[in-house]
Amino acid sequence: MLDDRSLDMLFRNARTHNGWLPKPVSDDQLRAIYDLMKWGPTSANSSPARIVFVRTREGKEKLRPALSAGNTEKTMAAPVTAIVAYDTRFYEHLPKLFPHNQTAASWFSGPQNKAIAEATAFRNGSLQGAYLMIAARTLGLDIGGMSGFDSAKVDAAFFPDGRFKSNFLCNIGYGDPGKLFDRSPRFSFEDVCSLA
Repeated sequence: MLDDRSLDMLFRNARTHNGWLPKPVSDDQLRAIYDLMKWGPTSANSSPARIVFVRTREGKEKLRPALSAGNTEKTMAAPVTAIVAYDTRFYEHLPKLFPHNQTAASWFSGPQNKAIAEATAFRNGSLQGAYLMIAARTLGLDIGGMSGFDSAKVDAAFFPDGRFKSNFLCNIGYGDPGKLFDRSPRFSFEDVCSLA
């Protein structure tokens, strides 16, 4: 079991950052994030997440037109912005990723399975995006996940063949504590949980 200091870092004291210190995030750090997040479980080990780590000025300018007004400044200032996307044809990789059942791809392929394939890709890609955020925090980085963007514009700019679909954006770097909002409240167990 993790100690309180670790739990504070990952959850209780972790914040969504809106401002960033001018300190770079290296490619080695991004590889380390992926090398942790890839171990998180997904349905049938489907691993549908596809990530573009936008870290250059050119990449940020390519992303800019898709950002909502409230997210533009902080995203342009962040050392890295991860586009967390999912592969709509993730099941093509199941013979490699789920080798003990070589028929698993048939669960998702074909027009009759389109809805289950889409739901599985989105659900498990979202899980992997959460693993990415936790992995970044375990490595001493701060994050700021965002939904305020035009996914059609992101997809046209970064995934023009249509196979990958953007899910959410996540800024990664060293947060500026002076730009944090006050801590927002959370629901209690009794508010949102039941025992059956």
